[in-house]
Amino acid sequence: MRYEGPIYRPPSEADSLLIQATVGCPHNKCTFCMVYKDLPGFKIRKVSEIKEDILSARDVYGENVSTLFFPAGNTIAMKTGDLCEICSFAKETFPFLQRITVYGSSQYIHKKGPEGLKLLAKAGLSRIHVGLESGDDVILKKIQKGTNSQQQIEAGKWTINAGIELSLYLILGIGGKKRTMEHAMESARVLSSISPDFIRLRTFVPKINTPLLDDVKNGKFIMLEPHEILKETALLIKNFSGRSYLTSDHYTNYVNLEGKLPQKKEELLKKIEKELTRDKSTFRSFFVGNA
Repeated sequence: MRYEGPIYRPPSEADSLLIQATVGCPHNKCTFCMVYKDLPGFKIRKVSEIKEDILSARDVYGENVSTLFFPAGNTIAMKTGDLCEICSFAKETFPFLQRITVYGSSQYIHKKGPEGLKLLAKAGLSRIHVGLESGDDVILKKIQKGTNSQQQIEAGKWTINAGIELSLYLILGIGGKKRTMEHAMESARVLSSISPDFIRLRTFVPKINTPLLDDVKNGKFIMLEPHEILKETALLIKNFSGRSYLTSDHYTNYVNLEGKLPQKKEELLKKIEKELTRDKSTFRSFFVGNA
C-alpha cells in the first residue's frame, strides 16, 4: 500500500482501512485550511494502482475488512466510472465490507448529478463526508469555499435520495463576531432543508500558514469567546427543523453534544444553558492549530 502527501480521515473512520485514491484537494483555496497547501497540485491515482493496493491490503488484513475509506481531500472528484470501479472491486475483494466512504465537497458532488450519485451508490459507495462549514453565502464567499447554499442543498438532497449516507461538518465561529447570528440561522436553514444523516460540529481554530490566521492576527477577523460559541450553537439547534444525528466528536469543541434531532433538542439546549454558567476561564485556551 502506497501513500502520498497528508492522509486525513474523519474520527468516525478511525477503524477503517485507508486506501489512497487521490492526492490533495482540487479546490485547495479555503482560507481556513492548511492541509494540502504544500502539495504541487491535485492528483487522481490510476485505477490499476488503487486496485493493487486493495489486493495488498487483503494480503495483510485478510478478507474480514468491514469499513473502507478512500483518502484524500476530495475523492468524490474522481470520474464517476473510475470511482464506481474501485468501489465495486473493493466489494468483490472484501466480501464482508459494510461501508465505503470518501470526502467530497458540495461543488464536486453537485457535478455528479442525481444519476451519477445513484451509480456510485449501486457500486457500493455508502457515505460521503462533506465540509459544509456554513450555510451563509457571505461567509462561504469570504472563506473561498467554492460553493453556495443552494448548491449545498441540492448536492445534499441528491446524495440522500441516491441512498448514500451524508455526514455534514459545520464550523462553529467561522463567521466571527460580525456574522455569528447569520451563520447560525443560515446554517440551520440549509441543514433543515437537507436533513443529513449526521451533523458534526467543529469549533473554528485558526491554523498556521492560512489567510484566516493572518486576519485574526491583524484584527480583521474577531473570534468568538467560548460563551459566544455556545450561544451560536444554541441558536443553530433551536432553529434546526429537520432530522439528523448531531455530534461534536472533535477536540476543538468546548462541550460535547450528541443526540438525535429533534428528539434530543431540549436536552441539548439545557446542557448548553448549564455550560453557559461556567466561567470562561474553565474552558480550553486559545491555540493555533498545526494540522
